[in-house]
Amino acid sequence: MSNHSVVIVTGVSSGIGRVAAKKFAQQGCQVFGTVRNIAKAQPIVGVELVEMDVCDDASVKSAIDSIIGRANRIDVLVNNAGFMMVGAVEETSIDEVASLFNTNVLGILRTTKAVLPHMRAQGAGRIVNVSSVLGFLPAPYAGIYAASKHAVEGLSESLDHEVRQFGIRVVLVEPGFTKTNIDNNAPQATSLISAYDDERGRVSQAVQKNLSKAPEPDDVANTIVEAALGKWKMRRPPKGQAALLSKLRRFMPASLVDSSLRKDFGLG
Repeated sequence: MSNHSVVIVTGVSSGIGRVAAKKFAQQGCQVFGTVRNIAKAQPIVGVELVEMDVCDDASVKSAIDSIIGRANRIDVLVNNAGFMMVGAVEETSIDEVASLFNTNVLGILRTTKAVLPHMRAQGAGRIVNVSSVLGFLPAPYAGIYAASKHAVEGLSESLDHEVRQFGIRVVLVEPGFTKTNIDNNAPQATSLISAYDDERGRVSQAVQKNLSKAPEPDDVANTIVEAALGKWKMRRPPKGQAALLSKLRRFMPASLVDSSLRKDFGLG
């Protein structure tokens, strides 16, 4: 794909999305970055900010129509917007689950459905969905987030089969622990159950320990750019921990993966 591609990156206010948008601009792409509130957003050199709420059908349609009006095409969509929630599955309310899925899964569906007619008409396109290692691994006390990323993985693989006839391909980028707001500021479920306090606390400590050693978003952003502009490959875990976990999940016996995961999360 050309370095002069028209690229949309959702959720560029901070973290992975912001760094990825910068890197696309540095590659010479025409970049549109979406934010929920443009009045509060900090500018990004080489990136045109567009107001869009991935949870609102009308907002998504308006933003995509605006981009088409200015650029006449969309070559790459990077679905990055999302958030994490901490809590045992039993502790998480149905409303909280619905809110998380509305952003992490339905948000991707809304933006994808909005760009696909344009990509089909031009006979080419690349959709990059930012998943997580939790799209192929479980995570205690982040089960709803993991479920949303598992959903993104299934949706992405199925979609790729459907749209490749039109010259469009779908890619998954699967980061591990990264120093971003999504990890550091993840909200907790509001109705905590005391029976889970001990384990939840130990998992939280293990997560914070991993985050203290986690890399900045640059490696993930580089992987997103390569996934968008480079040769197609369905899954692209960034180098380091994510790539290692991907290999372990594929080749290690399930019982060893289970015990190793419990140890890493402080569950013994």
